Amino acid sequence: MSENQSAPAQANPASIRFEDFGLSPEILRALADQGYVNPTPIQAQAIPVVLQGRDVMGAAQTGTGKTAGFSLPIIQLLLAHANSSASPARHPVRALILTPTRELADQVADNVKAYSRYTPLRSTVVFGGMDMAPQTAALRAGVEIVIATPGRLLDHVQQKTLNLSQTQILVMDEADRMLDMGFLPDLQRIINLLPKQRQNLMFSATFSPEIKKLANSFLSSPVTIEVARSNATNENVTQILYKVEEESKRRAVAHIIRERGLKQVIVFSNTKIGASRLARELEKQGLKASAIHGDKSQAERMAALESFKKGDVEILVATDVAARGLDIAELPCVINYDLPYNAEDYVHRIGRTGRAGASGDAISLVTEKDAKLLADIEKLIKKKLVPTELPGFVADAGHVSEGRSRREESRGSYGGERRPRRDEERGGRGAAAPLPRKEKIDPWFLKPYEPEKPAPVSALESSSAPTSAPAPASKAASSGKSQKPKLAALLGGLPKR
Repeated sequence: MSENQSAPAQANPASIRFEDFGLSPEILRALADQGYVNPTPIQAQAIPVVLQGRDVMGAAQTGTGKTAGFSLPIIQLLLAHANSSASPARHPVRALILTPTRELADQVADNVKAYSRYTPLRSTVVFGGMDMAPQTAALRAGVEIVIATPGRLLDHVQQKTLNLSQTQILVMDEADRMLDMGFLPDLQRIINLLPKQRQNLMFSATFSPEIKKLANSFLSSPVTIEVARSNATNENVTQILYKVEEESKRRAVAHIIRERGLKQVIVFSNTKIGASRLARELEKQGLKASAIHGDKSQAERMAALESFKKGDVEILVATDVAARGLDIAELPCVINYDLPYNAEDYVHRIGRTGRAGASGDAISLVTEKDAKLLADIEKLIKKKLVPTELPGFVADAGHVSEGRSRREESRGSYGGERRPRRDEERGGRGAAAPLPRKEKIDPWFLKPYEPEKPAPVSALESSSAPTSAPAPASKAASSGKSQKPKLAALLGGLPKR
């Protein structure tokens, strides 16, 4: 494995046009429909290298057009095999694009379909959480480009509805997450299904040294393209940190949204239950909010995302399923309700705003317990972030209500009881408290103690009693009735007479 090579220096992207890459008229027409004329820096450097058939490891900030950087040259390369035949055999899978999340897969598929709309090439997307039947029908009809999440792709392979034996190009979008330990076993199984001779493309905003080392194990003499410092944040994004207490975070989010007049904002939470609770709390305060996380069905997630893009929902409370690759046009602000556990996710989260040259704000709420997470983020982005007080926000008013709410939830979880309210809460200051309720008392509990009468001595006890003590006459003997046989007789232990 040879050492990584860097991409050759390019001219100023502002002076380069898409038509300079030798793209087909069909692709240029589709780009014109999108209003694209000049490529972004990552596109200007990646497209020529991909067209040469080289392996690529591309790193660029989020919102810089990485999807077009690999999809446009792929479409151009596959045009040599394009045909209008109705036979599925004439449309084998020639390019596979893997993404870590369903939302990103759906978005990449939309871009590929838009760029190839005037070509005979077919594409489809497969991901979990949806019915497999429509996906199976599309695959069996024949497609050249498949965009997929690893798990659902393997499902189709197992069902024998997908064959990767003719795949020429493998793309891993958000490759750092694709190579995460959670995806690595599935990814290895997929790679084993592909031909040995193929082109490999990896694109992401963040590449740790460990990820680069792992990627080199299956990339062949890759060209490394970095249009900005690795793991850097977008300069168009203003990063703001506010110091708050844990009990006031929900109110702080509502305060920020109202004070700034935000009509479109993504709020990131670390947990699914936290995202749901925050969305409900914001809705109670009259804000249009919806939650999106892994416990929601794919239909619910896509519906929430579509409503957010249309503006029907103003606040999208999300876990990191929305942190990667989602392109929301002109999103002015993102809020980190929780600082992410993984510092790389911070770069991706705040990259949802300030895209395509626009400016944006990234606001993070920081508590005392977040010191370690904040230090990790500062180390990654090589920038000092100083938390300040949230202007106009009074935390004391919220401590009682929000803290009491959480305590009551906790007591309810463990079966505790609520504390009695004060007299003022019952009926105003000075109001007399109601008399305690009288309970009916069972007379049995008021009777004096009476010792139990001694029980009659059994036959077994009488046989084991000392001989000096006179045996009391039993009631059975006095009445002339025969006594019950002794226990020894029942066990066959009495001597024969």
